[in-house]
Amino acid sequence: MHVDLKYSFLNSQHRELGAKMVPFGGWEMPLSYPGGTVAEHMACRSDAVVFDVSHLGTVSISGPEAFGLLQRSFTNDLNKISPGRAQYTHHLAPDGSVVDDIIVWWVGPERFDVMPNASNTASVISSIGGSDVTQSRSVLAIQGPNARARLAGVFPEAAAVGHFRVAELKFGGVDVVVAGTGYTGEDGVEISIPNPGANELFRQLIAAGITPAGLGARDTLRLEAGLPLHGHELGKGITPFQARLGWVVAMNKGEFIGREALLAELASGPRRLLVGVRGFSRQPMREGMRLIHKGRDIGFSSSGNFSPVLGVGISLCFADGDLAAGEPVSLQLDKRVIEGVSCALPFVPKASRAATEK
Repeated sequence: MHVDLKYSFLNSQHRELGAKMVPFGGWEMPLSYPGGTVAEHMACRSDAVVFDVSHLGTVSISGPEAFGLLQRSFTNDLNKISPGRAQYTHHLAPDGSVVDDIIVWWVGPERFDVMPNASNTASVISSIGGSDVTQSRSVLAIQGPNARARLAGVFPEAAAVGHFRVAELKFGGVDVVVAGTGYTGEDGVEISIPNPGANELFRQLIAAGITPAGLGARDTLRLEAGLPLHGHELGKGITPFQARLGWVVAMNKGEFIGREALLAELASGPRRLLVGVRGFSRQPMREGMRLIHKGRDIGFSSSGNFSPVLGVGISLCFADGDLAAGEPVSLQLDKRVIEGVSCALPFVPKASRAATEK
């Protein structure tokens, strides 16, 4: 079936830089640039990279009813934060499954930018309404231990936005929104900029020595950081508690979609839990492999790859019950067997944390 792809406003710049373009979530986005995924990954762990994440949705919702609507629709409690902050939350189905994981940017007293995953923007709008402004803006994620230092030479006000803070700023006379968020396990910010200013910002970031990076590195980075990916660690049949993300669920805030199902799960206990598995060899682990412990099939891998930092295969797996760290396990698919050990997450700790975080 033919699917019409959407294109980032920065598509031509990616092509000029030699990016390998691939379809992802209904968009054509860069997978990697000529230096390769591993080089981009290591640049993020040691210096700074920039990702075009314009495929992520932005649903703008405002007015006196916006706060209450988001409280009833999502799992986390906005009373924990205030205007000028961001919050990670989940959008659930009535059965408690995670329809999407979302970042809410609380931009102003009655203005919120809800940031769903690329393929879920329509489902979020059907639930909360709002205006889909995704294709009128670009979003650039600058990440890494030196992200703020390099960004300061281009856009110092953005570099000063703290961890999970949100600020309305101007770049070259254009109104932008900046949040201290990201998806790599490293420090950094994400900048939402109207398309007319996006090309110039992207050019200046690269001129400042920030390495362009694609979806390949974004995936290996989030995997090393133990961060979930929708469709893998989150999705149909998977609840926040199974993914060990119960901290994003405010059971005592009042009613929200999926709350009754989560109450029932809390009473019985999650039937499976997310665990990390670290291999002993460079052989990459893959999604869909069976998790074996003491000769028993106890689960499956939801994501897996090679860790450039650790130099071994790693995987996120769902295991029946709670598998303690340090247990010998193997991942198996057909005749392929990869030996490893269960481990705590993240696989790789954050390289740095900016002084602006509080």
